[in-house]
Formats: sequence, C-alpha cells, structure tokens
Amino acid sequence: MKSIVFIHGMFQNPKSWEKWIAYFTEKGYNCIAPAWPLHTGDPTELRNDPPAGLGDLELQTIVDEMERVVTSLPEKPIVIGHSVGGLITQLLVQKGIVNIGVPIDSVAPNAMLAFDWGFMKNSALIANPFKGNEPFFMDLESFHGSFCNTMSDAETELAYNDTATHDSRNVLRDCMGEAGQIDLDLPHAPLLFIGGVEDQIIPYELNERNAKAYTDEVSISEFKSFDNRSHWICGQQGWEEVAAYISEWLSVHKVHQYHTSSENL
Repeated sequence: MKSIVFIHGMFQNPKSWEKWIAYFTEKGYNCIAPAWPLHTGDPTELRNDPPAGLGDLELQTIVDEMERVVTSLPEKPIVIGHSVGGLITQLLVQKGIVNIGVPIDSVAPNAMLAFDWGFMKNSALIANPFKGNEPFFMDLESFHGSFCNTMSDAETELAYNDTATHDSRNVLRDCMGEAGQIDLDLPHAPLLFIGGVEDQIIPYELNERNAKAYTDEVSISEFKSFDNRSHWICGQQGWEEVAAYISEWLSVHKVHQYHTSSENL
C-alpha cells in the first residue's frame, strides 16, 4: 500500500488534513499527517495556550522532523504539502527521499518573490523583524483576509475555530534564507504544483513560476490552477475537485515513477 505524507503549513496543524486523509484512505493509500514540532493537539487549545518556545521554532527543525517521518517508512512516499508545507515537500524531493511531490499554494524556494500586494503585505506582517521572536497570533479577521478571502464570514469562522493556530515568525523568515534554498537544475521526482487563483498569500502565478523554474528536461514539473480558490484551497467548498485532480495525476505518474531509475532521485 502506497503511503501519502501530508505536511501542513503555517497557522495550521494535522487537523486541516482530516478530509483529505479520509478521501485518499478510501482510494487505498496509507495516509500520515505528522504535526510540526509544537503543533500537536487541538487547535483551539493551541491558540488559547501557545506552546512555550513557539516563537523560536525554525524551518530546519520542521524539515528535520518531516524527514524523520518520511525516511521511517518502508518505501519512498508521496508527499503532499500546503503553503510552507509545499516548500518542505520540495526540500524533501531534493533529498531524493520522496516518490512524488505535490506542493499546494507553496511558498517558493530561493527567496522567489511575487510583487503582489497581498503577498507583500502578508509576508511583511509575519516576518516583521521588529517583532523579534514573538509568535504571530492569528486572529479571525486576519484568517479571513489571508486564508479565506473567497469565503463567507460564517464559513471562515468555522474554519478558523476548527483548524487555526498561532505560529513562529522565524519559519517564514527562514523560508527566504539558506534553509529555503533548492538546486532547481537537479533531476527530481515528479512534482505537481497546485495554485488557487484568488490566493492572497501565495499568488498562483508564483506557483507557476516555481514549477517552471525546475530546469531538468527529463524530470516532470507541472502546474495546475483552480479558479475561485483562496489559500484555504484544501478546506473550502470544492476541495474534492482539487483532491480528485491530484488523485488522477498520481495514478498516471506512479506508473512513470516505477519505470524510472531512482539513482538520480
């Protein structure tokens, strides 16, 4: 049975993957959704009582933990990651320990930026150097503006209450630094990039540019956008369409991967 490891992004934890786990388990996959360090538990409790040291959490610490999970499995898994989890997916693909990677609304490597107002505003608010190691406390208003901008207030409140967490500013800062660097010229496992056209955090054009930045002519790097989708693409109404597209893509490229030498991956 092929395994899928789901990696959440900032301001989330494994709770955000529950519907996807049920969907892909029904498809016959062994599904695993590990928590980042200091992200284990009920999101409401994590918001009300943020773990000590949350503001000190760094990207490399998270990558190391996700690598431990991936390499503990009997064979290379499929990895699906959202936002910073998408960048982590790319970093694990670079290590050659992933069968297929699916970055969704992914933070891009190599300090690749988008000169888009939503992107610049949200990045500046979170990474603000004047805030030091104080965690970024996600509130309902910010969650609606950045994650759920295509959704109603009621839908946003439900999503926020069920899944939102606070997070470390250092994680995003590190994404822009050495820890977020990838050699885009290397051969790699198949990658499918997914972008939401109305995403206010990671513009879909940045996802497309990220996909096209991989230059190895033999390796697969594809991009698919979905209209009317926000950064909450994995949870908002219509998430099944996104999951179904990924499922079909995996069915095709799992076959490809089995017939490809893993020596360069």
